[in-house]
Amino acid sequence: MAAYVYAADRRTDRPDTHLQGLAGILQIDGYGAYAALARRYQQIRLAFCWGHVRRKFYELAESSPVAADVVRRIAALYAIENETRGLPADELRDVRDQCCRPVINDLYRFLETRGRQVSTNLGKASRYTPPRWDGLTRFLADGRIDLDKNAVERAIRPLAPSRRNALVAGSDEGGDNWAVIATLLENC
Repeated sequence: MAAYVYAADRRTDRPDTHLQGLAGILQIDGYGAYAALARRYQQIRLAFCWGHVRRKFYELAESSPVAADVVRRIAALYAIENETRGLPADELRDVRDQCCRPVINDLYRFLETRGRQVSTNLGKASRYTPPRWDGLTRFLADGRIDLDKNAVERAIRPLAPSRRNALVAGSDEGGDNWAVIATLLENC
């Protein structure tokens, strides 16, 4: 099930309002409000998106062999995921532990070293990942967690133009109405 909620802005208290009482895993991008939410409510565990990590390096890969190397390493994780898609969660967890964990551990050491060495955009991209490491590696221990949130982003992509139209309709009521209609369309 998908539920759309309108918010007039991106204030950090919005996820708290919308996700109040949630217990479980929340697969997210890097928006800081989710980390604050997880700190307040111990029953929420964050799973960060490898697609967002990859994107930061992909944008630099043409001009940086180091960034290209990181993209290659992340691509190895995606290759494993593609080969194991459809496995039961417990089997997937075991395969990830055996196949993904060595790639992940090596990548972590590589990024930590690079993040300290460079102050450019590459350094910024390298420093983005380690603070999110627990959430990025959560998929290793739980076969129900996806490597990224791309499936959700693809699912909402057709709604994005109508969402933008609703938000510029001139009122918060238009945004609220869009959220109700989008939820109905997605689930009926």
